[in-house]
Amino acid sequence: MRIDALRHTLLATGAKDCHVDRVLRAWIQAKPLDSGARRHQPENFLPLALRNALPGLSEEFAKLARVRSEHPGDDGSSRLLVELGDGQTVESVLLPRDGLCVSTQIGCAVGCTFCMTGRDGLLRQVSSGEMVAQVVLGRARRKVTRVVFMGMGEPSHNMDSVLEAIDALGTYGGIGHKNLVFSTVGDLRVFERLPQQRVVPALAISLHSTRAELRAELLPKAPRIDPAELVDLAEQYARSTGYPIQYQWTLIDGINDSMEEMDGIVRLLAGKYAIMNLIPYNATAALAYQRPPLERITALTKYLHAQGVRTTVRNSAGQDVDGGCGQLRARQSDTASGAPQPLRRRAAPAKPTGDTA
Repeated sequence: MRIDALRHTLLATGAKDCHVDRVLRAWIQAKPLDSGARRHQPENFLPLALRNALPGLSEEFAKLARVRSEHPGDDGSSRLLVELGDGQTVESVLLPRDGLCVSTQIGCAVGCTFCMTGRDGLLRQVSSGEMVAQVVLGRARRKVTRVVFMGMGEPSHNMDSVLEAIDALGTYGGIGHKNLVFSTVGDLRVFERLPQQRVVPALAISLHSTRAELRAELLPKAPRIDPAELVDLAEQYARSTGYPIQYQWTLIDGINDSMEEMDGIVRLLAGKYAIMNLIPYNATAALAYQRPPLERITALTKYLHAQGVRTTVRNSAGQDVDGGCGQLRARQSDTASGAPQPLRRRAAPAKPTGDTA
């Protein structure tokens, strides 16, 4: 159900816009629907017809999503396997430092070869109401002040619903606009539509390679935008919004951890309003990819820092519980076949040195 449809349901009780806003604000902040200012009773700020309808509405909201299982990690994260109203499941992740990662699709059409989510293709879209319901479930467990749309799915392929969810979270949910992060593999519509929104989110770009041909292999159904052009568009967005771009780079041993790639990152990002997030691959038995050794990850990070690229190492949450994106859903799914074939590994590259250009 879309947020817009939830509004119409509330308005159908005879409530006014101000009453609807109050109820939606309470729901998105994981409070009882009749919550108001301290010491104020519902009869002082909600009409009788709406008050009488609230128990049924609470049940309808609760049907949007429920937690089927929860998997706490040693890193302070907690992966949630969330069941939607039709029985389909998605994953959302409570992150350290009050963050939450939500899913925007069941499956994904991009087909990244290193990702479990897209191995069965796109099954269906997640509605804006279901996205916000993931936030409500997270907030029922802990404080959430940052929401990233980086879970299952490609947000730009479900643009209207994602933007509607972002608007609701920024308008009713009390979340700062820069703490709402829209992640994409690169879709030109993003750069056109996001700046036009009432709530303008921050932007994350899944880059993974600076070489167009390798990126096309890793992300076989992503738009064919040259990485340099993608970075130029993202830089314009960063300067216009005042939010740095977060570049995502799943670091795969022998695939995209070469010095050629690191120098490509320096060429594209040095001097840009950007943060490079190196994400060591979250290994799974279903795929043959591996993460680089820790010493190499550390060396690459230091090299990028020394070349003027702000870099963080962001471990994928839930590795100790075998909970990488798509893995929980895959474990409970009957469709265990059809995993994509990984790229052929190349010879192990040399470690970076300080005098490499």
